[in-house]
Amino acid sequence: MLQERGINPKIIEYLNVPPTVLEIKTVLKKLGIGARDLLRKGEDDYKELGLANADLEESSLIEAMVERPRLIERPVVVCGDKAVLGRPPENVLALLDQ
Repeated sequence: MLQERGINPKIIEYLNVPPTVLEIKTVLKKLGIGARDLLRKGEDDYKELGLANADLEESSLIEAMVERPRLIERPVVVCGDKAVLGRPPENVLALLDQ
C-alpha cells in the first residue's frame, strides 16, 4: 500500500532486533497510547506472564515487550512525530494524508 503511493518504508524486523525500552517509549508517545494498548493480548506470552494484571506498571509492560517482542501489536507505522497501528490499513492512509 505504501509503495503504491511511492513511499519506500524503512522496515524494522523487530523480532530479529528487539526494540529498546527507549524506542518503545518513543513509539508509544507518537501513538498517543499506553503500553497496555500496544500489547497483543492473544499471545501465549501475554497469558503466561500475567500481563492482564491491571496492577502492573507501565515499565513492567514495556520490559515484557523488550524481552518478548512478539507481544508488540503490529504493524506500527511511524511518520515524523506521529504513528499509527496499521490495522486496519485505513489508519495508515489517514496518517499519510495529514
